[in-house]
Amino acid sequence: MYSYSLRLFIFLMLLASASCTTLRQTPKPAEGRQVKREFRGAWIQTVHQGEYKNMSTSQQKKELIRKLDYLQDCGINAIVFQVRPEADAWYQSKLEPWSRFLTGEQGVAPDPVWDPMEFLVNACHERNMEFHAWLNPYRVSTSGNTVFAPGHIYNKHPEWFVTYNKMILFDPGLPQSRAFICKVVQDIVSRYDVDAIHMDDYFYPYPVAGLPFPDDASFDAYGRSKGYKDNQRADWRRENVNLLVQDIKQTILRTKPWVRFGISPFGIYRNKKNTPDGSGSDTNGLQNYDDLYADITLWVQKGWIDYNIPQIYWEIGNKAADYVTLVKWWDKNANGGHLYIGQDVARTMKKDELDKKMAYIRSASNIQGNCFWPANEILWNTGGVANQLQEQYHRYPALIPAYTHLHDRLPKEVSGLKAEWTKEGYLLHWKAEQSDTNPELARYFIVYCFKAGEKADITNPANIVTITNKTFYLLPYEKGNDKYKYVVTAVDRFHNESKKGKSKKVKL
Repeated sequence: MYSYSLRLFIFLMLLASASCTTLRQTPKPAEGRQVKREFRGAWIQTVHQGEYKNMSTSQQKKELIRKLDYLQDCGINAIVFQVRPEADAWYQSKLEPWSRFLTGEQGVAPDPVWDPMEFLVNACHERNMEFHAWLNPYRVSTSGNTVFAPGHIYNKHPEWFVTYNKMILFDPGLPQSRAFICKVVQDIVSRYDVDAIHMDDYFYPYPVAGLPFPDDASFDAYGRSKGYKDNQRADWRRENVNLLVQDIKQTILRTKPWVRFGISPFGIYRNKKNTPDGSGSDTNGLQNYDDLYADITLWVQKGWIDYNIPQIYWEIGNKAADYVTLVKWWDKNANGGHLYIGQDVARTMKKDELDKKMAYIRSASNIQGNCFWPANEILWNTGGVANQLQEQYHRYPALIPAYTHLHDRLPKEVSGLKAEWTKEGYLLHWKAEQSDTNPELARYFIVYCFKAGEKADITNPANIVTITNKTFYLLPYEKGNDKYKYVVTAVDRFHNESKKGKSKKVKL
């Protein structure tokens, strides 16, 4: 094993490749400001998705590859894939059964057996995209009618669960619930090369008027012993979620400290009218803090999560929850953390608001990207969203923002940069020290291209010709009359980029 710096931990990013001439086209007028670093995620949900259960293994693989290729073409650099929708698994697990959304029946393995998460991790990394394993922590049955496999944890410990609004959930007030969820996280992080563990807004369930959450037993057993009174149950519930989030972060750090932990909360933290100091947003809707017992800003301040993606799914001008109001509130309350915005594609495109929303995001002080919900809307090109991403907002590749709060030292420069003829063609190649277990070493590389006499500006994404995890790049040789300078930099798993890079002049 190697020793880490005191502040480290995150993982990689990757993207698509293209030739120098392909990327150096004249930008379109509607393109807007381009950025070199930007999180560009897309959520692929599996809950209630019936398409896979009727497919063969080969068809499932083909369909997933089709989706990745299309999203890659749209500039997406991070896939957030739902691998645990109902305390089940889209991967081979000894803790939880195969998901019914994969095979049609919980506990029934695909035939022939394959591991979708392992397949997707490898496929994403081949395409220079991140893979974020999306888990729903407490949910066990979305409608109460799930037929549990014999080995499901519900059948082993029914006392750990409660039913609310027809849903079956882990009781958040039980230490056993937290311990089991952390065990699942540890299992995934230890066995798979995931870039992050991701959870969305489903902590305590969305409240139903007149229907109290049934946690009297756990409150009597664990809340009162800590000194909580009946009128402090909300504080106790927040503490339960705080403990889960903190425990998950610690579990990840003990297992693979470069793997990140991200949360995508509901879009409203608190309404201004519900905060004594008026610190909430000027909105009127469901609240993370008061209704879901999710204290998002505390998690960011404490460093328990590495990124925050509030789901700001409303339209600009929405009376209850205006998009601009919420973007400004989260930007102001980023608390130094990585802040991205969850975008509802269908609602955005229906109102023709993509231009305005992207402009707000890229002009904000602390917002560093977007995650699009759901990926299917991009795949369907709803309202032309895929075209606009390809041609305008994601026209050039982007590095995922560096997680300097985890590790801020730059990786070593590449060495031995050469351009020479090989049987494959005119090859630019280099050397770099790499290791699957040392996140401080080079994980991937950026290749920039400049015409003769042009300033070598590596801050401009238009100069990027490829982002690759290979140590070579096949040059687009033409007639050998034009002079170019190529610059290669190294990037570690925390997305820190080496300072200047090594350069090589060639004729193409």
